[in-house]
Amino acid sequence: MISRILYTCLLHLLLPSILVRLWWRGRQAPAYRQRWQERLGLTPALQTNAAPLWIHAVSVGEVQAIATLVKRLQQRFPDLPILITTMTPTGADRVVQLFGNEVEHRYCPYDLPWAMRNFLKIARPRACLIVETELWPNFLRQCKQLKIPVLLANARLSERSARGYARFPGLTHQMLSQLSHLAAQGEADAQRFQALGMDSSRLSVTGSIKFDVAIQPEWATQAQQLRQLWGTERPVVLAASTHDDEEAQLLSVLPALLEQHPSLLLVLAPRHPERFDEVAALCNTTGLETLRRSQSEQPSPATRIYLADTMGELMIFCSAADVVFVGGSLIERGGHNPLEPALLGKPVICGQHTFNFAAITAGLKDAGALVQVETAQQLAEQVNLWLKADSARDAAGAAASRYVASHAGALARLEHQLDTLL
Repeated sequence: MISRILYTCLLHLLLPSILVRLWWRGRQAPAYRQRWQERLGLTPALQTNAAPLWIHAVSVGEVQAIATLVKRLQQRFPDLPILITTMTPTGADRVVQLFGNEVEHRYCPYDLPWAMRNFLKIARPRACLIVETELWPNFLRQCKQLKIPVLLANARLSERSARGYARFPGLTHQMLSQLSHLAAQGEADAQRFQALGMDSSRLSVTGSIKFDVAIQPEWATQAQQLRQLWGTERPVVLAASTHDDEEAQLLSVLPALLEQHPSLLLVLAPRHPERFDEVAALCNTTGLETLRRSQSEQPSPATRIYLADTMGELMIFCSAADVVFVGGSLIERGGHNPLEPALLGKPVICGQHTFNFAAITAGLKDAGALVQVETAQQLAEQVNLWLKADSARDAAGAAASRYVASHAGALARLEHQLDTLL
């Protein structure tokens, strides 16, 4: 109890700086300054009078992960209203792109008791499904007090995160005790949650629902159009979800790759849209011809860098690429989801920092679908190897497809848990 009270007091003290940071981020991404009242629990009334299923998905990756689940729920329960909350504007945009007005979107309030209480009073959800590991003390306490069942779905917990939660055993145990059920991605995740105090009777291993993402036909169609635009014969390397410093590392080895593959096209897809202009300026310093997707510029055979500065098109770029590097892994960010290119049968390269997706990375690596590198130089060497050896590249891509197919089924298991909750 004391731990939660101290946490809440600290959060109130930090609130002014949190709001200032929100305003500051709005300088580069104006959407952060929009609908800011929702972050304080001042949520507009929903369009439906029926109690919705509330799904909390922090950002783009989590929204994408639950897309198939939402579609299946809409087919099975056409009268069930669905409310999706996110924390980021990019997540909000993805909700609109995927579902239009078929669901309602709100920003999730900050974890302040009064903000969360006001939000729940307005939203009146019948149940809450949290995607992956978003554990907030007041969020869960308010749900418990209002008898709103909470399912933590697709839950993952790295060793690093587990050590962090273990520093606050009282608070962590209290949060876990307020969950109706926890559906872990893997056995190792489940064991870490159990070690932190999760009751085994409310814990199951369902696998990752990201293996069950439905391949959309339009991805291949639009990818083919992109290849026509870029040049069908030239090799294409996608650097997906990159972060600060990773683009610089990739651009530093690009000249050496161009010596081996003069027609190569590097497609850069930065993770955060507020960095698009910054990355464009960095690309222009190379002296190589750079075009931006957002400006609808027509590439020529001389184009060497294509900046994917749009949202919601990453799977299209993955489908159009020959080799995919998954970012956040050459630096200590923990990496992003390598299943997205693997789902499309693409050979994958990651750096060493993949603790966010440790089990999936290890599985793809063991299957021969993914190669981990320590430096950008090693990354360039692996790209060069795959571009020179079509058979090796195709074999890695086929291994990726087989690995994804062999791990499907988590969605059905999660649906069973959700049916019980509803």
